[in-house]
Amino acid sequence: MGQKIPPGLIKRGDTWHIQKTVCGQRIRESCGTGDLKEAEKYLAFRMEEIRQVAVYGVRQKRFFREAATKFLEESTKSTLRMDAVQLTMLDPFVGDLPLESVHMGSLQGFIQHRQSQGLKSRTVNYALQVVRHILNLAASEWMDERGMTWLAHAPKIRLLRQDDQKAPYPLSPEEQVRLFKQLPFPLSKMALFKINTGCREQEVCGLRWEWEVPVPQLQSSVIIIPSALVKNRRERLVVLNRVAKGIVDEFRGQHPTHVFSYRGKPLKSMNTSGWKRARVRAGLPHVRVHDLKHTFGRRLRSMGVSFEDRQDLLGHKSDRMTTHYSVPELDNLIMAANKACSQEGTALDVFTVLRRRKTT
Repeated sequence: MGQKIPPGLIKRGDTWHIQKTVCGQRIRESCGTGDLKEAEKYLAFRMEEIRQVAVYGVRQKRFFREAATKFLEESTKSTLRMDAVQLTMLDPFVGDLPLESVHMGSLQGFIQHRQSQGLKSRTVNYALQVVRHILNLAASEWMDERGMTWLAHAPKIRLLRQDDQKAPYPLSPEEQVRLFKQLPFPLSKMALFKINTGCREQEVCGLRWEWEVPVPQLQSSVIIIPSALVKNRRERLVVLNRVAKGIVDEFRGQHPTHVFSYRGKPLKSMNTSGWKRARVRAGLPHVRVHDLKHTFGRRLRSMGVSFEDRQDLLGHKSDRMTTHYSVPELDNLIMAANKACSQEGTALDVFTVLRRRKTT
């Protein structure tokens, strides 16, 4: 006669799992063992632990996977999709750990695994920042029905040294011409728009017609990107200089919702194989898509544009930032943005070349 299995224990593969409700709380977790007696002990331990919480108000044990799920369900971060990818990578290493057991020591396995894959410290640090944010929320904001935080205190999560981080590389006018001549359509137009507005890659890819705001007094328009899609969580004013305005007008009517599309579909990324091949052919294998934003900022500074105007044009966070500008203020920003066209010198020639290279 086989050994009796207690209610609430289910075997999946070689491991026992708990599926039980105790004192109104659902338990859905692994016992971490394939031995039935050990699984029974763990089930009894968890049941008593929950009873202690219900009777005496002891802080309930929470697991990192539970906290990660809560974070993904409630967060409004513009980078939520990237955060979800990082948490998926983290789950095999710390998903089953109680929150109080997630610290630099227990994260070493994840760190070493990612480094063995050849990833740079900056990439690993992104995941560590997500962990740190979740633990801070658990220790300060997330409360149970008794008013107790999920975690007594958050451990210090140290980021790795980024000795391998690449320095910004603003393009010279000559390098811009070389690179843009190699880019396929419509990536060439997106790159030209980015280098004349300082938008981030995802802001360019996600640019929508409904965000365009006409400014008839200046015979132009601006674009206001919603705060939910901006890294610093504030509405982003995009000022269109003459090159950027020309690109927007050229794409007008080609797609019902998005400014940049190809064969009827919006583009999700600029860092494509087309970008990577083009930079190699141009002799610029180290240039990143984000360097186009650095180029715009460097050109504004070299033309004497004030620090405050550069902040506004680049979408940097400041106490002064707003999307509610008067017409004279917008006129000033448009003139400042046009100085980047003058500094790059050959940009309008590049624009003309790219118009000739358009294909469908």
